[in-house]
Amino acid sequence: MKGIVLQRKQATKIQFLDLPKPVCGPGEVLIQIKAAALNHRDEWCRKGLYPNLKDGVVLGSDGAGIVEEIGDGVDFTLLRQEVIINPAKNWGFNEKAQAKEFEILGMPSAGTLAEYIAVPANRIHAKPKHLTWEEAAALPLAGLTAYRALVVKGQVQAADQVLVTGIGGGVAQFAAQFALALGAKVFVSSSAPEKIARAIAHGSAAGFNYTQANWSTAALQQTGGMDLVIDGAAGDTLPHLMEVCKPGARIVFYGATRGNPGQFEARKLFWNQLQLIGSTMGSDADFLHMLQLVEKFHIKPVVDQCYSFDQAEAAFDRMKEGKQFGKITLVP
Repeated sequence: MKGIVLQRKQATKIQFLDLPKPVCGPGEVLIQIKAAALNHRDEWCRKGLYPNLKDGVVLGSDGAGIVEEIGDGVDFTLLRQEVIINPAKNWGFNEKAQAKEFEILGMPSAGTLAEYIAVPANRIHAKPKHLTWEEAAALPLAGLTAYRALVVKGQVQAADQVLVTGIGGGVAQFAAQFALALGAKVFVSSSAPEKIARAIAHGSAAGFNYTQANWSTAALQQTGGMDLVIDGAAGDTLPHLMEVCKPGARIVFYGATRGNPGQFEARKLFWNQLQLIGSTMGSDADFLHMLQLVEKFHIKPVVDQCYSFDQAEAAFDRMKEGKQFGKITLVP
């Protein structure tokens, strides 16, 4: 089979090559991948910024396909079913946080950027019927991360004013879509005016360019403040996020692409009763509830561009350059 692996000796740090077809073990299913999608962690692997990297490992956490084989002990009715894959493995029994054994498909275990993947049967769910293969492949990791950050940790309520930062990325796009479906009033931020315009076209009330001086002050004056902020950047944006919050608001971080926060005004944090909350991926229950939300409201992931597997370098480069609005997908 063909697949895309991490290969740090290559100039591109990835390689498209022939690989052995996975063997379906007991309790597993073998899935013929119909579409896969990129996440920032794939590019971080390529940059050498992810822990426990191993050359030769198939990258990719998101995928959808058809069950081609089943291992011993697996329900035979799963054979030939159209499925999507939950990439979160070994969450554990504590809904509050993942276990030490938690890992994500695509590093260190083989991922979805290949023609076939073998996964435990409990990692698969029926593909939502209203989604194309590319849309289904775009959903798992980012959709799960957004759902937990927004609903489980953020406790979003109808009529909340929600700021989703960095609109254009997969998690941010899902957070905005989920919040709108649940009745919240959504605002976005970006450094790209065209992404803000697209978000407004998709239902957001307004957007703010975070590269402009005093954008948070202007946003506070315009909106009256946010009840909930969903952010994947952290870094020195934290004081601005606190500035735009109403008293008692929640700020949920699911990433830190801008690094650790510098100094911030601690008095504003406690005096305004703000909550800073961390969130990572999600539990099996979160994944199931996310799928139920997607199906109930017929939410369709925004697909930025679709590439063939042999165009992987171009797909990775588009993510590196931050040009995407929605998810970048790949097909064998």
